[in-house]
Amino acid sequence: MKQVVSAAKVCGAAAESPSVKRLHLLVADKDFSFKAGQWVDFFIPGVSVVGGFSICSSPRLLKQERMIELAVKYANHPPAVWIHNQCTLDSEVAVRVGGEFFFDPQPADASRNLVLIAGGVGINPLLSILRHAADLHRDRANKGSGYEVGTIKLFYSAKNTSELLFKQNILDLVNEFPEKIACSLHVTKQTTQISAELQPYITEGRITEKEIRDHISKETLFYICGPPPMTDFFSKQLENSHVPKEHICFEKWW
Repeated sequence: MKQVVSAAKVCGAAAESPSVKRLHLLVADKDFSFKAGQWVDFFIPGVSVVGGFSICSSPRLLKQERMIELAVKYANHPPAVWIHNQCTLDSEVAVRVGGEFFFDPQPADASRNLVLIAGGVGINPLLSILRHAADLHRDRANKGSGYEVGTIKLFYSAKNTSELLFKQNILDLVNEFPEKIACSLHVTKQTTQISAELQPYITEGRITEKEIRDHISKETLFYICGPPPMTDFFSKQLENSHVPKEHICFEKWW
């Protein structure tokens, strides 16, 4: 299926962390759609290099408000430089969906548990998946039918708490669905005191293979997104623990 290239307009922008900018885009084309976990090619007028950024919002937001959300880390890459330094409200761009990394269960599919493993900005597609799973769970609670979401565990590692993106959004979902969603936030180079609100969720140091191993079951799907060494490490560990390859999805960026 040929993907739609749609015009889009920046309708919101904010700093998500000292190095990451969050963008809200209003998408013009009604035929534009995506699956939770996918990314967009990002076309900027006057910039010859095409950006590639994972969508961090849920498909529901696009359906209801024609909006997608991106969070872009500053890098010496023309699209990222443009987003951080030149992009303003009402800037016009174009987007096209791509990627084979997604969670898109159909209503009759067997229930699955999810383990989401994120490093740094690798949280973006996993937040989209987490938000989509929460939407599916709300639907089922309201209608009594539809896809049954299993449990969801998010492991998320960043340098320090100021670089843990979307922490409030994540904790809101954990608090809304305590029986379904849990998170373990890791910081590897924390130098300041951790706030009382975050403290219960924070572990200092990397995500360990034992933590992940404890979640292996026949009903569990693993989604991994982060720096290539981390992605390779966990996908290899899971394969060594006899998790079927089709239950391990990973996306390598940067």
